[in-house]
Amino acid sequence: MLMDDTAETVIEQDPPKKPKKKRTAKSYAISFFIKAAVTALLLWILLYWIVGVFVCHDNSSYPMIKDGDLCITYRLAKLKQGDMIAYKINDEQRFGRIIATEGDSVDIVNDYVTVNGKSILEDTLYPTTSEGASIAFPYTVSEDCVFVLNDYRSDISDSRTYGAIRLDDVQGRIVFVMRRRGI
Repeated sequence: MLMDDTAETVIEQDPPKKPKKKRTAKSYAISFFIKAAVTALLLWILLYWIVGVFVCHDNSSYPMIKDGDLCITYRLAKLKQGDMIAYKINDEQRFGRIIATEGDSVDIVNDYVTVNGKSILEDTLYPTTSEGASIAFPYTVSEDCVFVLNDYRSDISDSRTYGAIRLDDVQGRIVFVMRRRGI
C-alpha cells in the first residue's frame, strides 16, 4: 500500500500475478479421455439398469409392435396385467402382453382367455386358442413369473408354448415404439 500525504488516500496494488501455465496436448488428451470414460460409464448404467433398446424381428405382437419397430423399455417399472413387455426366452428376444401375474389361474375356453374365472379387459378382443399349447389349462402362474400372450394370438410362441415367463427374463415394460417401416 502506498500512502499519499496530501490526500491521505490509500492506493492498493494488486499482488503480482503468477504466470498462467500453458495447457499441453497431453493435459487436453487426459481431460478428454476422463470425460469420455465418465460419459461411457453413465451411458452403460442407463442402458443396462434403467432402459433397454430393442428391435422387433417378427410380427408376434402385431398390431402393437410390427416387424422392424424400435422399442424402448423401462426396466424399473412395476409390471401389471395388460403391460407390453420385452423378454428373452431361449436366447431369443420376444415381445408380448402380460395376461396374468403370479398366483393367477389362466384358462382358455371357447377361444377366449379368462384369468381367475373372469374375462380379461382388452381394447380388441383376440380369439385365442389353446390348440398346440405345450401346457395344460387351467394354468396357475408360478411365483416370480408372468403369463404372456402375443397380440397376434395365432402365433403360439408365448406362454402357451414356454409356460410362465420368469421375471428375471423380462427386460422391461415397453414405453415407446418407433415405427421404422411403413411410415
